[in-house]
Amino acid sequence: MSHADPKLSKAETRKDTIQVVVEAGASHAGRIAGIVSGAVRDVAREVGDFATEVFEVRDAARRAQAAPEEDREPQARD
Repeated sequence: MSHADPKLSKAETRKDTIQVVVEAGASHAGRIAGIVSGAVRDVAREVGDFATEVFEVRDAARRAQAAPEEDREPQARD
């Protein structure tokens, strides 16, 4: 261990400060990127689920139209 002056030079203090700020910024940017990518993934999943439901409803409507009249459920009459 060196017995040099315990005070740090201005240059070394600035270097340390910049290093801490850059490390903190990189850490936060990484977390933000994770949040954003998770949100994009969740939105894509929801859009896909919605599209699947639309296709299912469309197919059900086509089957209902193609079914013979006697296979259809009777509709209530007022």
